[in-house]
Amino acid sequence: MPAASPSPYSMDSSPMNSNAEVSEIDRTRIPFVHTVPAASRILPSASQWNSIELDFNLVPRSENAYHSIPSNYSKSYEFELVVSDKPYFKRFLIILGLLVLVAIGLPLLLHFLPQAHRHKTSPMNFTLAVAHSLNFFDAQKSGRYPTTSPVKFRGISGMEDGNSRNPPVDLKGGFYDSGNNIKFSFPTAYTVTLLSWSVIEYHEKFDDINELDHVKDIIKWGTDYLLKASVRSNSTSNAPVTLYSQVGSTGNGTDPYTDMSCWEKPEDMSYPRPVFACDGTTAADLAGEVVAALSAASIVFRDEKDYSNELVQAAESLYVAATKKGQTTYTSVKACGGEASRVYNSSGFQDELVWGGTWLFFATGNTTFLEYAALNFSAAIKQQDPKEQGVFYWNNKVVATGILLTRLRFFRDLGFPFEIGFKAASDMTEAMICSYLSDKHFHKSPGGLIVLMPDGSPPIQYAATASFLTKLYSDYLELGLQSSVTCGKDGFSLQTMRSFSTSQVRYILGENPMKMSYLVGFGKKYPTHVHHRAASIPKDGKKYSCPEGEQWKTKKEPNPNTLYGAMVAGPDKSDKFSDDRTKPWFTEPTIASNAGLVAALIATHEPPERSFGSKGPNLGIDQERIFSSIHLTPPAP
Repeated sequence: MPAASPSPYSMDSSPMNSNAEVSEIDRTRIPFVHTVPAASRILPSASQWNSIELDFNLVPRSENAYHSIPSNYSKSYEFELVVSDKPYFKRFLIILGLLVLVAIGLPLLLHFLPQAHRHKTSPMNFTLAVAHSLNFFDAQKSGRYPTTSPVKFRGISGMEDGNSRNPPVDLKGGFYDSGNNIKFSFPTAYTVTLLSWSVIEYHEKFDDINELDHVKDIIKWGTDYLLKASVRSNSTSNAPVTLYSQVGSTGNGTDPYTDMSCWEKPEDMSYPRPVFACDGTTAADLAGEVVAALSAASIVFRDEKDYSNELVQAAESLYVAATKKGQTTYTSVKACGGEASRVYNSSGFQDELVWGGTWLFFATGNTTFLEYAALNFSAAIKQQDPKEQGVFYWNNKVVATGILLTRLRFFRDLGFPFEIGFKAASDMTEAMICSYLSDKHFHKSPGGLIVLMPDGSPPIQYAATASFLTKLYSDYLELGLQSSVTCGKDGFSLQTMRSFSTSQVRYILGENPMKMSYLVGFGKKYPTHVHHRAASIPKDGKKYSCPEGEQWKTKKEPNPNTLYGAMVAGPDKSDKFSDDRTKPWFTEPTIASNAGLVAALIATHEPPERSFGSKGPNLGIDQERIFSSIHLTPPAP
């Protein structure tokens, strides 16, 4: 730095050399000066980038001979700071000290203030909510129960499943659907697809909260069963496929006790469990959903090549069968889904076929499957029940397929012959998101829960998937450097979209007029009379028959086993809820509904911290994993 010139106000300089005569060299102007540690003096420097250190004589100096010895190598100068007004200087030091104390104390004060004064809403532990919601699937497992399961009131069950067929088939495993002991392949496949999709998009978040292995184990438990439930007659790709749609009975009037009428826990089942089978060619909706599940899961297990290939091969064979002529819904065929129609009645098959074709394209990169999906997407829109427009759940995949095709258009636009389907998908997706946010199409309950099917079952399962899709789409927009969604002349920002998504999740977790968390085991107040056989019957070493089990169904006391992570059916459209085991429309959970909650929770969960210097938005989403099998050849120059 430039050498300081003597100041008449604050600095006195005197040569350290005691000689009176100054040489010509001494008169040479020193352009830059520097110092070295412990030198207590400034030295001539050839560079302005060296540092400078001044001794202001604010503390007593040590007396030694070093200071009186002139240097043989450089001419040094010593400066002395003169404080002309010590009271003012002391005030300066006091004020400086107070500022330092304020700077340190203010953050500490804010840290220890009560939460109510710092947040408009109470904090919620989304990490714990994700862990709980996954535990519910452990409680629903059928077959040889894992000894490592966190759910200790469950055990081995359903080991005879499939033996009632002639010849017998192996249908052990899978998930019990809800509070009963029936296994339905249609909602199981939907559950596996949705969980797989959430992992493909947000595996970084699952990994960051140590739940990635857990959710993958749940997915594999489902796909292992679906592989058993979709059987080819021989090894050729065009071989007929048999789909097993159901194990257990909803009641046909001839058996006194069934899975629906008997209140027994799975480990004690003593009644017949019939098996229902379908032709994969005619049960197109069931086949399409199983294709989607196997295909999406194959991407999750891409690192396990043999298993991933097995899933893809099974999905391809099934899709070939499902897209032949003569398709219908599985519930329209009595021997296939006649009983299932009482619980999971399918209203169409086209949405499952385009859904399955889209996922099979992602799994294989084969544009034949995408072409079917894109060309038939408009037909799927027309076939859906008008009451279900904008709703994503086990019976309607139109809006979810639209999101996936829009993702392709954003990041891998393939052009002809897909552009018509892609355009229809992106237009429908924007309209759907706008309908969630604008209050012009869908109403909200007094407590703020969106009501997508006013005349249907309780709304929280639909609100959960709406939350997931909205947050996911907002992430797609941000990755594409877009800041809002366009709704005619209006628009909604990404923040508005995300606030909606989070508000629906927070409602489910307890921010509602009932002050009730509808996720069992989460928060201070949650349902304790869940409509669930295994949770309501104590694990006391006794086996209770069907008549004996009724006492636990109607008992007024809370369940002896807490069904952690179960999202119950929830409140009605007026926010009213009854914690009553005998009212399943309020208190019964299902695997399909829980899959939607897991997806919403992980989508709205905070992303993991990124390393310093990372580029791009930190959303916790993997933009490229879903495209890992798509290898496009660039056009010739």
